[in-house]
Amino acid sequence: MKKIVCLLIGLSFVGCSGEESNNKKSSNEKLRGEEVAVLTDAPDVPPVITRNYPTKVIVNLETTEVKERIADGVDYTFWTFGGKVPGKFIRVREGDLVEFHLHNHPDSKMPHNIDLHAVTGPGGGAASSFTAPGHSSKFSFKAINPGLYVYHCATAPVGMHIANGMYGLILVQPKEGLPKVDREYYVMQSEFYTAGKYGEAGHQPFSMEKALTEIPDYVVFNGSVGAATGDNALPAKVGETVRLYVGNGGPNLVSSFHVIGEIFDKVYIEGGTKSINENVQTTMIPAGGSAIVDFKLETSGTFILVDHSIFRAFNKGAIGMIKVEGNEDLVVYSGKQSDTVYIPEGGAVQDMPQDAAPKVVAMNKSQRLEFGKRVYEQNCMACHQTGGKGLATAFPPLANSDFLNKDKTRAIHIIINGLSGKINVNGQEFDGVMPAQNLSDEDVANVLTYIYNNWGNSGVDVSPGDVASARH
Repeated sequence: MKKIVCLLIGLSFVGCSGEESNNKKSSNEKLRGEEVAVLTDAPDVPPVITRNYPTKVIVNLETTEVKERIADGVDYTFWTFGGKVPGKFIRVREGDLVEFHLHNHPDSKMPHNIDLHAVTGPGGGAASSFTAPGHSSKFSFKAINPGLYVYHCATAPVGMHIANGMYGLILVQPKEGLPKVDREYYVMQSEFYTAGKYGEAGHQPFSMEKALTEIPDYVVFNGSVGAATGDNALPAKVGETVRLYVGNGGPNLVSSFHVIGEIFDKVYIEGGTKSINENVQTTMIPAGGSAIVDFKLETSGTFILVDHSIFRAFNKGAIGMIKVEGNEDLVVYSGKQSDTVYIPEGGAVQDMPQDAAPKVVAMNKSQRLEFGKRVYEQNCMACHQTGGKGLATAFPPLANSDFLNKDKTRAIHIIINGLSGKINVNGQEFDGVMPAQNLSDEDVANVLTYIYNNWGNSGVDVSPGDVASARH
């Protein structure tokens, strides 16, 4: 009879079985002591909580408004929790009492507050944390429900505060813990709406018009283009298990999160801790939502993180990398085993247009090398490989290349016009197609200067003027 009554009452009636719910048990645990929360910037995650009891956790978080890089040659004024985008990662335990202190820096132009999706209470804390510049607010909440939750600013206009970078993740670790893994990382997707197009140089202000039409100029991981690529790639080793805490700050788009060359062994759907899906290729993460993904690394190489709404990845910045060191497992993945020429329709040069190529302006050689490295990673590395070593019989090496070093004007022409047919590089014949690249003069100069100044090449510089002259 009791079960029938429970079914009639519905899901809001908790504990019908006669046993206390996990939430109720958690809320009845006795607090012991207090501690100050360890907060980390992406991609780092605070240490796993090993205590077996709840405590009072003090969280200190400062809101600041800072001007930082969003892409090469492009600056943006971010509104932040903790000085960076995304905001600090917060980790507490189920049953903890969280005493939250929100400090708004005196130099801020705007009031801010915080809505934590982990909070049970009005506004998720927003109603108690409205804080003017130069002021601090305090409130507390019980971490009742375990899971991975988004937090964000909820001061009007809410969308503008989120679009400017005010979001992060809070993990309420289950009291029994999560399964042990070797590495944990924090990755958060979001989009930015700027007055100028993607890559347009200089300081770019927020565009409310673009935000309302939900057509962002940038879709990125961890706050900027390249924040998780190249030297910022996430390190790991073969045989390790990796856990990614993935959030989507939005404010508008749904993420189709995918790691190229990996399969998620487990996905904690929408950041919950009970519903787990296995062997998942791509997981949906709504704006203001999250997911936890676990996978074991079976072989070495660079694995690419993307939003599989794929133009966002390769044209708007939603791309990251996990660089896995260790031995290749040729049974798991053989690599290329053969390569033969197959051109049934001829070898005509193809054009690979890129919408709104970045207008990056390097102010010195150091910047030209830095920007050029990113152009190489995004446009060239798939064929010519890390270190410019190329692929035997398919793509010629750029490292210590006699063909490349002989004539930089020819190299410029190949990038902007393409090349097909036989060439000889370092004594080896290659017969293939190099598609024309629709890059700006700045990008061509940057990438060639990077290539010429690495891997045993001649060290010459290429200027945008050189490229413009060759193009003319």
